[in-house]
Amino acid sequence: MASETELTAMRQAITLSSFGLGTTSPNPPVGCVILDRHGVAVGVGYHRRKGEAHAEVNALSAAGAAARGGTAVVTLEPCNHIGVTPACRQELIDAGIARVVISVIDPTSRGDGGAAVLAAAGVDVETDVLPDETLTVLRPWLTATQRRRPYLTWAYAIGEASKEKLDEQLVADQRHRVDLVLADNVTQEGIPGGHAPEYFTLRDHVANGDLRNWLATSYAGGARSVLVAGGSHAELLHDNLDCVDEIIVAVESAEPRGALAAVTKEVTASNFTLIGVSSKTEASVVRLQRPTQH
Repeated sequence: MASETELTAMRQAITLSSFGLGTTSPNPPVGCVILDRHGVAVGVGYHRRKGEAHAEVNALSAAGAAARGGTAVVTLEPCNHIGVTPACRQELIDAGIARVVISVIDPTSRGDGGAAVLAAAGVDVETDVLPDETLTVLRPWLTATQRRRPYLTWAYAIGEASKEKLDEQLVADQRHRVDLVLADNVTQEGIPGGHAPEYFTLRDHVANGDLRNWLATSYAGGARSVLVAGGSHAELLHDNLDCVDEIIVAVESAEPRGALAAVTKEVTASNFTLIGVSSKTEASVVRLQRPTQH
């Protein structure tokens, strides 16, 4: 079983992984913490974007010689293939890592998987450590990879006096977590210039109301998460609600009765689960998510 020190390190790695949201795609956001043989954190790292060093390599570089005989705590199974960058499982072996603690197994891993290769090399491997907590960051990438379409979040505001302002605030709050933002049928990068351009293509607007085709081409272009903003896309999304993975609704404080009816309409027949409510001066923000299986 993972020790308390390793559990703490995994939560640090999950936090680190979040720094890669909106820039790593088509690669996953991953975080890593290196503990020395005494359990002291000596190196941390996260993956920033495709083509650059992975989380494990960044953490090993920070740890240096102190990594030998130590433990690597990583949110996603170390990769087992040589692509744009070296295989992370081999980097860990070469650095003399004695133990690897993994939260989630990589469904895209090649061959037997990085965990199996590490174990075969004599490294002690622990898996399935705090996976539910890791999914707070990794769920969109995993869902997109398994479904072959981007994880879609629909965010919109309900109210009269401040609806436009609330819509703008929702986009500002959420866009740094996603690859693409679709607002008023205009597509932008969530973080402008955040992705490696040689591995990421910005797709055009939704043509002829064909959301599924737009999602498919966006996935092919490297996008793994999409934010559709505002109520102007309501008809399009109602017709394709099975493509929506998450709904975020800002409910203006002066409109609770109408807001309740609208939110109930969106989720009753679609099996969304309430995962959070936060209150602000002007509104309450309701967050709902479609349960997924991994």
